[in-house]
Amino acid sequence: MNKNEKKALFSFLSIYVGSAIFLIGVMLYIYYNNELKKVADTCSMQMNNASMHIKSEIINSHIKNRKFNPRVLNNENLRYALYDKDKNVIFSYLEGAEYIDFSKQMYEKEHFNFYISSLDEDNIDIKYIVIETCQGIDNRDKLKVYVIITLILSAIFIGFIGYLLSKILLKPIREKVEDMDKFIKDSAHELNTPISVLMTSVSMLKNGKNPEKMMKYILSSSKQISQIYNDIHFSAFNDLNDKQVEDFNLKDLVSYSAEYFNDISITKNISIETNLEDCRILMDKTKAQKIVNNLISNAIKYSNKNSKILVNIKDNILSIEDFGIGISKKEQSIIFKRYKRGNNIEGGFGIGLDIVKRICDEYNIIIRTESKVDIGSTFYIDFSSIVLKHKRNKND
Repeated sequence: MNKNEKKALFSFLSIYVGSAIFLIGVMLYIYYNNELKKVADTCSMQMNNASMHIKSEIINSHIKNRKFNPRVLNNENLRYALYDKDKNVIFSYLEGAEYIDFSKQMYEKEHFNFYISSLDEDNIDIKYIVIETCQGIDNRDKLKVYVIITLILSAIFIGFIGYLLSKILLKPIREKVEDMDKFIKDSAHELNTPISVLMTSVSMLKNGKNPEKMMKYILSSSKQISQIYNDIHFSAFNDLNDKQVEDFNLKDLVSYSAEYFNDISITKNISIETNLEDCRILMDKTKAQKIVNNLISNAIKYSNKNSKILVNIKDNILSIEDFGIGISKKEQSIIFKRYKRGNNIEGGFGIGLDIVKRICDEYNIIIRTESKVDIGSTFYIDFSSIVLKHKRNKND
């Protein structure tokens, strides 16, 4: 992962994780406040009920002229104390008795909640009932821990999901960048050969060495550079939806292309042999030329030196056969993808066959490949879908 990718990944994760955690934080804050209120209400209700229960037992004992005998509450979370009007202890098993403040009814001090109620009976010695509990604060602390743990786990989960999403989103971009980097390197290599031959030929031509042969090399190199430029321009700027459909004979077009590429194949001492039948089709002539040119160019690139290329038209099918490195079964399934190329050092940079496939798909033209490694390849283009049927005479 390069510097720019790391920066993009960090920016995405910062925005995604930050916004998600902020949203979850707000929701947890609202949840915490609501739960905190419930905890406080529950604690208050428990202490109030306990106070009322003790008060009723004291009053009942007084009515029945019996002495009230304080006892420990069944609820272990609650403790209480009884005080007289002078605030002297009558009974107590409080743990935080030093924090009692008789000026308040319900309050929190240190780790305790207190609830103080009074009896307004003159004949009863007990004046104050003090209820103490730690349950409310314990529940609040547990709630805090729960919220914090939830927030941390949510942040980890969101960060993990964000990282996976970013990797998924960046994967096609990364592949595109890698393809473009490879394309640039391959195109530089592809252009280097004809340019080097061109410069060498011009230099030797200036020195008067074998001018006829040097002129052939210059012409071949110029045509190679032109073909490379045309492929790049067509692939980058041409809209396949733009059509100038016309009626023409495919035989003439293929014958012209074969003659054109004879000047290119000379550098590898490859001969192009043709056997062409008439085949009138209706399509964009420029795109038909692209199909033929790229297939012949591809055959030259992957052919062995001192070999030949057979170009035939029969029964509306154009076949171009070379005798070169061939294509493995695995590679045959991907050779029409953009920037995919053979492993021959003399191969192109992977847009020629992509252009062929795109044009064929546009016109529903069937393309088929037969190949054997180290023997050669044959491409079949079936133009039957766009072949002109018998045209009626205007006088009919």
